[in-house]
Amino acid sequence: MAWYVCSVALHILAACVWIGGMVFLALAVLPVLRRPAYQAVAVPLIHALGLRFRWIGWAALATLVATGVVNLSYRGIGWAQVRTGAAWQGWFGHVLALKLVLVALILVAAGAHDLLLGPLATRLANEHPDPARVRRIRRGAAWAGRGLLLLSVAVLVLGVMLVRGVP
Repeated sequence: MAWYVCSVALHILAACVWIGGMVFLALAVLPVLRRPAYQAVAVPLIHALGLRFRWIGWAALATLVATGVVNLSYRGIGWAQVRTGAAWQGWFGHVLALKLVLVALILVAAGAHDLLLGPLATRLANEHPDPARVRRIRRGAAWAGRGLLLLSVAVLVLGVMLVRGVP
């Protein structure tokens, strides 16, 4: 039982790091960097922060996936139940399936944001070939980040529903 509590605590901590990091960037860092006084350092600073948070974020996501599997096993859901379809039965199984689909979307979207959109936005901002294109790509990267945050909050709500139920 002590290992289960440790796994749940680590799962919650990783969710706090993942969601909290995105909220901090969106609500504290980026609004400050949009001020005219910081325009000269905004692109390199966002790039540096993005690279730093990338490793923290992916470590948090990996921890969430690993502890999620462990937590399910402590609840009696293992690979056998997944293969036979028993894991997806009933209310719990449907909510779990939705949560896992959203987790998969988060992993794909985070990969696209970190490996494609973010680096492209930084490269274009540094080259300044077409300001309209730079704004469009940066806007796309920003919307991808917002989408990741919304998906992550939805996964959090579904996780709470799984352990606490719905009144």
